[in-house]
Amino acid sequence: MNILLLAPHPFYQERGTPIAVDLLLQTLVERGEQVDVLTYHEGTDRDYAGPGTVRIFRIAAPPGCRNIRPGFSLKKLVADVALYRLAVRMTRQQRYDLIHAVEESVFMAQRLSRRMGIPYVYDMDSCMSQQIADKIPLAKLLLPLMRWKEGRAVRNAAAVAAVCDALADQARQHGAPRTVILRDVPLLEPATPAGGARGFRRELGLTGPVLLYIGNLEPYQGMDLLLDSFARVPRDLSAHLVVVGGTPAHVARYRHAAEKQGLQDTVHFLGPRPVAEMAALMGEADILVSPRIHGTNTPMKIYSYMAAGKAILATDLFTHTQVLDAETACLAAPEPVAFAAAMAALIQDPEQRRRLGAAAQHSAATRFSRDAFQRAVNDLYDGLGQRGASSNL
Repeated sequence: MNILLLAPHPFYQERGTPIAVDLLLQTLVERGEQVDVLTYHEGTDRDYAGPGTVRIFRIAAPPGCRNIRPGFSLKKLVADVALYRLAVRMTRQQRYDLIHAVEESVFMAQRLSRRMGIPYVYDMDSCMSQQIADKIPLAKLLLPLMRWKEGRAVRNAAAVAAVCDALADQARQHGAPRTVILRDVPLLEPATPAGGARGFRRELGLTGPVLLYIGNLEPYQGMDLLLDSFARVPRDLSAHLVVVGGTPAHVARYRHAAEKQGLQDTVHFLGPRPVAEMAALMGEADILVSPRIHGTNTPMKIYSYMAAGKAILATDLFTHTQVLDAETACLAAPEPVAFAAAMAALIQDPEQRRRLGAAAQHSAATRFSRDAFQRAVNDLYDGLGQRGASSNL
């Protein structure tokens, strides 16, 4: 099958959606598919081995569009215009059997489908309408219109590949003809030695209990909640908070916020670290935290947190509870007093940390493996192949 994969983000980068696209491409190549990836000008090329092939095409760099970040932005809009124009040209020059459209590129795929007669899959990594409304309050007025457009894109798709249960439910409510859940997977193997990967304890000189956060520092991730909560943890517990990830601007902002609360000696910002070091970082932590306050899709880091076998503390919201429960994590209300109380309780209870970590690790191994992801992709594409054969596409 000749596939045009629309990836409206920098590719490859070590963050959420690009990592998911990389996992998808690995499986498609193993299936023997021929995939052309159309993506932004930023990112690094990847090599894929298998009976299939992957070619990466990039838009020309639009003026002023550097360092494009996750989420809705003017830079993304400009880059998406260039992406669509190149997609039109490519579909005129090359015969494609299918378009695999990630995130907002589904609207491009829908238009191309009408013009060229090419079916498309909607790779649904988030609820775009809610994401925009959360970032731009005035956009809440347009929510009904945005949801209608999302629903139309879902109904016209050959299938929807949702990243979690919440998004799969939304797709079904919109009338998706077929829905498959492509859950994220852990990005580390906890039983494999980390080798030369860096941890943080020796670098920072830490010996006491440590809470670790890994991920970007966008507002929806709940960094303000995390710092406000940690400031309430009794100092005599000698706990430290280590934060990995974030742009220089975000790191500077939250470091300043920590200093204002007198946390400069107990909160440590390490900046980005490569995925290859995640096992080493998590191995040196006692508690892994996810204070996310917005969104419905499960954060990708949760699957790696689970595989690490360490206690997880997360906000008691559906973004987490569709994967985690009271057996596999400590879930606390997304407000500082409750979250701080949960922090303190875990810090003082090593046995509960051990029990939660073991349960989470078992759940990750049995429910969220790479084999499970590959089976889901194969189920999706086997079904598309049968549909194509029956409709002569």
